[in-house]
Amino acid sequence: MKSNLQAGFVLLFVMGAGGAFAWQEHSHEHQGGKTAQITGQVVDIACFVGHNSSGPSHAKCAEACARAGNPLAIYDEATKTLYLPVSMDHKNPNAKLMGFIEKKVKVSGTVMEKAGLKGIAIEKVEAFQ
Repeated sequence: MKSNLQAGFVLLFVMGAGGAFAWQEHSHEHQGGKTAQITGQVVDIACFVGHNSSGPSHAKCAEACARAGNPLAIYDEATKTLYLPVSMDHKNPNAKLMGFIEKKVKVSGTVMEKAGLKGIAIEKVEAFQ
């Protein structure tokens, strides 16, 4: 029984150490993105895409949706493009946009595109004047 318990601890340690090494090897660098500045309105994509709701009168609903876990995005009306915030640090990608829901912003960061989706790793966000 004692040797089974010791073998179990050894196996658990080896698995944990392997996971730690895998974590360190996993790159979180921007892959092929371009530094850019975009301007647009912060929207919650559930309501924006699902039933075309956005704007100041929709702000409370959008905030509730974002707090419930729905993704936020920046909608660039000039290009008709939605940019999803991309978190490269395992933090909530909505966090940097929460104070700007349904407001126009200027965002600086790295824009990436894959499978028809555009994302931006946000470095700076500020209200657009």
